[in-house]
Amino acid sequence: MNIFGKMILPYSEELNIERLSRLFDNTSECYKFFWFKAIVSKVINGETKITYESIVDDMIVDAWYMVTEYHLKLGPKDTLESIVNLIKEKNTALKPSEDGKKILDYLKETDDRDIISKKRILTRNVPYRLQAPFMENMKGTRWDVGERELIERINQEERLIYYIDALRGLETKIIIQDDWSKYIIKNQEIIKGWLEYNLIRYLQRRNPSVPGISDKLYPPHERKLDKIKKYWSLIVEFEPIREIYSDTIISSKDLSIDHFVPWSYVAHDEMWNLNPTTKSINSSKSNNLPDWDLYFKKLAHQEYLAYDLMWKNEKIHSEFDKCAREHINSDDVLSRVYRKDLTEREFQSELEAVIRPVYQSAVNCGFSEWRYKGNESI
Repeated sequence: MNIFGKMILPYSEELNIERLSRLFDNTSECYKFFWFKAIVSKVINGETKITYESIVDDMIVDAWYMVTEYHLKLGPKDTLESIVNLIKEKNTALKPSEDGKKILDYLKETDDRDIISKKRILTRNVPYRLQAPFMENMKGTRWDVGERELIERINQEERLIYYIDALRGLETKIIIQDDWSKYIIKNQEIIKGWLEYNLIRYLQRRNPSVPGISDKLYPPHERKLDKIKKYWSLIVEFEPIREIYSDTIISSKDLSIDHFVPWSYVAHDEMWNLNPTTKSINSSKSNNLPDWDLYFKKLAHQEYLAYDLMWKNEKIHSEFDKCAREHINSDDVLSRVYRKDLTEREFQSELEAVIRPVYQSAVNCGFSEWRYKGNESI
């Protein structure tokens, strides 16, 4: 980083790093990030002759989780986002958490015309426009020519990261130049950090109300909710607690911790958004939003019972303190929602003030509403 908070790439005497640093200066769509990210990964793996199709397939895999699980928007009418959603629609066996290899295998085997067509759309501009900062002579209407002529013009430029082989549709190859390949391999960790930094900034602009963008680029690490689970297990030993979705008494043996607003939206484990449920109901609810009108008051009542016990029982208070150190990261929330001597009505009001804006933002991002009905959910 420099003093202005912008990441600086390592200097090279042979290469124009200043122009490399400008790759994402004029970015109205996400394609440049994912295209260059795929190239960097392949170069690190020793590839220097790379087909358009293999790059596009990697782009789809990279975007898969953030689009299908986190509902992130990649851009207005974005082709990469739409192709991910199209594949998910056509192949329901592919889960949001699917292994990348399975998605790649599907992409290599599919003969679906819609998918292939969208893959071709992804190669119309980005292979050429990405290196625009290196091509000072390519201005304005000079870009407005057919692909073959554009490739000829680009291949006459000097010191580019890559040049382009004869046009063969998705089988067209880019050829990474040796000096650039060595630079990428030598500085791979810094380059990957720089890429991620710029992608996060872009995604924040496209998803202004979504929290935790930096935690939504990749599948999450295993979440540790042991302290919360121990806290609620202790509570149900002292007083019967009803599960808010099924209205049944919760047993410590079948206790599971639910994120009321799905983790895939909030990307955190804050205590005010965590409530006890059963393993089967938690699985049934998945990444959906509970019906607010049906469940919020039940949630607030359940949480108030725990709050009330916490202030009356030293053992429970001790477990609460352990949870709070890890799962309440706002002093404002701690002082408002968990301060002593709140009535149930006051507690519900404070809890709603914290959760409601987050819930509504998740609704706006397209998370589906959910209600529990016995052994099935809708």
